[in-house]
Amino acid sequence: MKRSQILTVLRVGIALITLAAVGYAVARNWADMSVQLGKISWSTFLWSTLAAAVGTWLTMIGWRTLLRDLGSDLHVAPASGVYFVGQLGKYLPGSLWSVLVQADIGSHLRVPRRRTAVTGLLALGLSLLTGLLVGLPAASFLLTRDSDGFDWWLLLGLPILVVLCVPRLLNAIIDRGLRLLKRRPLEQQLSGGAVLRAVGTFVLVWLAFGVHTLLLARAVAPNGVPHPDLTTAAMTGYALSVSLGMLTVVLPAGLGAREGLLTLVLATAIPTPAAAAVAIMSRFIVTVVDVVCAGGGWLYARSHHLVSERQAAGEAAGEADLSEADLRG
Repeated sequence: MKRSQILTVLRVGIALITLAAVGYAVARNWADMSVQLGKISWSTFLWSTLAAAVGTWLTMIGWRTLLRDLGSDLHVAPASGVYFVGQLGKYLPGSLWSVLVQADIGSHLRVPRRRTAVTGLLALGLSLLTGLLVGLPAASFLLTRDSDGFDWWLLLGLPILVVLCVPRLLNAIIDRGLRLLKRRPLEQQLSGGAVLRAVGTFVLVWLAFGVHTLLLARAVAPNGVPHPDLTTAAMTGYALSVSLGMLTVVLPAGLGAREGLLTLVLATAIPTPAAAAVAIMSRFIVTVVDVVCAGGGWLYARSHHLVSERQAAGEAAGEADLSEADLRG
């Protein structure tokens, strides 16, 4: 079997498994969510969905900022096609599926797989670090069950800030990783301005998802009276739970772990059943937003032959520096 045929089979297989995983996630949560929908007004539901959509869109902007700085300046439309379709890979067990798909689609736009892969891994890393930084107050609630010690936990963010604010360190990590894979260095290194813009964008991502969570949490708060710690728990709890969920690579999109952590954080400010309802509803909303964005990205990619097998694409893939096997290794 030719290499192009193997890639086609892999793409179809990944697409089918991804769709099945997404469908399972929605079906698994639907029974609980249908009960909780009565407690949340449609206006709150729609505003929360809008906040989640803004956060999802900003993740693409952060990824595009890094890709542009490394040498490939994609317009927003093709960048969306590459990024959002690839993002469905996070619903599969493992941590690199989204990067693999993005590298494959990006090669149709003559973006070297190596560059797309490095960008994807950088985006994941910066998203994780900023999420942990934003989520530090939630870590305080999770470990102490109250707001005592909040200032102390902020000190844990200092090492994260050092990594985020020193582009030379990030470039050294990239070069070291490529050498281990026996690959040539990137043509361009990350600039300090691009790193700061990307970090700022990812912080905005977590704040947008914090608003998404807070709107739901306020809606289910007893008698509509919020606990004094509810705003902090909701605004930072999502970032912490998703970031730690990203570390559970065997779970698709942190399924289960993310909901459990978010429930524990929110339960410090609202009853546990209400906290669980918010976590389940949040999962449903974010999944729907991911699927809608991926659908839009797929339509663009399909109409521009980015997800079809063509000879030109095969040649571009042949010139790529980083294959799927390399990424898995």
